[in-house]
Amino acid sequence: MARTPVEEMTSEELAGFAKEIVIRKLSERAHSRSDLAQALAKKQVPEGVVEATLAKFEAAGLIDDEDFARSWVQARQRGKGLSSRALANELRTKGVDDEISKEVIGELDPEAEVEAAHRLVRTKLRSMSRFDDTTKTRRLVGMLARKGYPSQLAFQVVREELGAEVEPLESM
Repeated sequence: MARTPVEEMTSEELAGFAKEIVIRKLSERAHSRSDLAQALAKKQVPEGVVEATLAKFEAAGLIDDEDFARSWVQARQRGKGLSSRALANELRTKGVDDEISKEVIGELDPEAEVEAAHRLVRTKLRSMSRFDDTTKTRRLVGMLARKGYPSQLAFQVVREELGAEVEPLESM
């Protein structure tokens, strides 16, 4: 069935069309208000309809940037091992307000971030047995840097993990 072009829709049809898009997006996963506004803009929904639609969903509690940011940060830190700096950048690209981002990132446990870095390095080390320590260090620090970890922390974690790997071999 062919869809009526947006330009030819009545205001009621436009509102229903916008609502349908938002419901479909939210049924996939949580989205920030900005994400949803961009999705509606891509479908050429007029700005007034976008704002009215999103305001209704916010009033119903179905769009909440703070909840979105909190769940996004938890999932991405757990799943990808990203640092707080990388997570803040991702939230910025998702259109989450900087104040909300700072609040949510501030709730993260710094020890959990360090442990995540250790976990990433230990996992990667399993596949690096053929490399010398210099190559391992360079590649592991680079991996942590791409995930947003500061260089000082990255070098510290890599040194600790390489030391943990080398000690058992030396005791033989």
